[in-house]
Amino acid sequence: MTRAAAPRDRRSDALRNQQELLRAATAAVHRDGLRVPMGTIAADAGVGIGTLYRHFRTREDLLSELTHRSFQRVLANAHAAEDDGASALDCLRLFVDAAITQRNELVLPLHGGPPPISPATRSVRSEVHSIVQRIIDRGVADATLLPGLTARDVIVFGAMLAQPRPTDPEWDTTCRRLLATYLHGVQRRS
Repeated sequence: MTRAAAPRDRRSDALRNQQELLRAATAAVHRDGLRVPMGTIAADAGVGIGTLYRHFRTREDLLSELTHRSFQRVLANAHAAEDDGASALDCLRLFVDAAITQRNELVLPLHGGPPPISPATRSVRSEVHSIVQRIIDRGVADATLLPGLTARDVIVFGAMLAQPRPTDPEWDTTCRRLLATYLHGVQRRS
C-alpha cells in the first residue's frame, strides 16, 4: 500500500521543481537562445514536460519569469551598492561587479533575453535606473563623477561586461580591469 504525499511534501516538491526549471531554463537560454525547445528545458531540469507546463503555461510565461527574477536580482544589487558603497564611484563599482559575478544567472534584454512585458517587471527596471541615477547624481554633486554620465551609460556598460559566458578563468579578471578603467574615465579630477 502506497501512502499519498502530504500536501506540504507536494508543495515542497513543486517549489523544488520550479526552482530547478528556472535554473535549467536560464542555462538553456544562454546556451541555445530564446527558442530553446521546452522539452530540452524540462529534460535539463530532470522533470517531465507536463511538470514544466504546470509551472509555466507558455514559453512567454517562462521567459517573462526569468526576466522578472533577473531584474529583481539587479534591483537588489543596486540597493546593496547604494547602501554599501563609501562613495558614488564605489557604489557603481559594486553594482557592476555584482552583475559580473552573476552573469550566468541573469536573463536580461541586454544579454539577449526578452524585453520586459509585464508592468511589474518594467517597474523593477525603472527602479534600478532610478537608483543608479541617484548614485550618479550623488557623485556629480560631490564633484567625484563627471557631469553627463547617465544611468543608461552605466547599465549598458555593465551589461556588456556581464554577458553570459562559458567558464573562462581569465574573463572575470579582464572584466574587472575594464570596469576599473571605465570608472577611472568617469571620475572627475580636481
